[in-house]
Amino acid sequence: MAAIPPSMAPSTANWHWKNKTVTPWAKAWFERELTTIAVGGTTGEKVSISKVVDVDGDVELGQRKSKLITIYDCKVELQWSGIAADGTEVTGNLTIPEVSHEVTLDKLSDYAYEWSLTTASSPAVDTVFALAKALLPIALEEKFAEFAQAIVETHGKDLTVSANASRTGTPAPGAASTSGTSTPVSKVPPPSKKPEPKAAAKVNTTTVTVKATFMAAADDLFGLLTDEKRTPTWTRAPAQSAAKPDSEYSLFGGGVKGKYVSLTPPKEIVQTWALQSPTWPEGHAATLTTTLEQSTDSTTVTWALNGVPLGMEEETSRNLQGYYVHGLKSIGLGSEL
Repeated sequence: MAAIPPSMAPSTANWHWKNKTVTPWAKAWFERELTTIAVGGTTGEKVSISKVVDVDGDVELGQRKSKLITIYDCKVELQWSGIAADGTEVTGNLTIPEVSHEVTLDKLSDYAYEWSLTTASSPAVDTVFALAKALLPIALEEKFAEFAQAIVETHGKDLTVSANASRTGTPAPGAASTSGTSTPVSKVPPPSKKPEPKAAAKVNTTTVTVKATFMAAADDLFGLLTDEKRTPTWTRAPAQSAAKPDSEYSLFGGGVKGKYVSLTPPKEIVQTWALQSPTWPEGHAATLTTTLEQSTDSTTVTWALNGVPLGMEEETSRNLQGYYVHGLKSIGLGSEL
């Protein structure tokens, strides 16, 4: 996560794209919270989650425009146990292939449960198994509903500069004041300093490349990346895009802006790209070339960003991964990084 200079106004600092990986904390949360689940039947049967076997996936908290966003997609493997009415001990396994922001909060799909019984079947055992299938999902989904809020409550303070961060200020580059008070863009920075960052020759740059494979056709992905009506489904923010050469576009609610240079459906998109952030040099634009290579059952997308200021490589790569790759993955395209 990029450090924010202590003198930067909170309203500007909180506009900046930031990520925090909290996967180890998330695994500990699942182990602690899910093993508290216990339910009972009307004739004396009891069922509980006895162990969290594995949590496979990534969990992050991101901030964009002062808004905290949970980004997670985990496969959860559990052991459950129960006691039949006649005292027989019953055990089994349960796998939940996807516990994600999209399932938990956006309700884009239903949870899937994969059950197995490790105790020999009998009428009493089968009754407990049926009870587990009927009641454990309800209790689990109640816990999952608490997960995103727990991430924000535990780690949000690490991404937000102050508790009163602005959610309405315009994040024009260089518009920060050390007092935290909004200042008109025309007054900051002083006119004498404006030409300096606009001189492209004074910005030493490099290229950052991110690649991902998605279970989708190239033309579908091309539309998701350029159609302003479809783009918000994965950016979770307003977008402007006419998708034709020399037209301006705006993504992530204005967090990224530029112009299209060329579009070759469904194979390539070339566009200028500028991050609306205090750390991005004023007036400087990189060139983002997005290529889509379709195979039999998937499409590999490569984002090559040429012109990234030196020192911003790691931050930029993390943002491309978090907001482009994970954003597209969040709508069920099944990406493989």
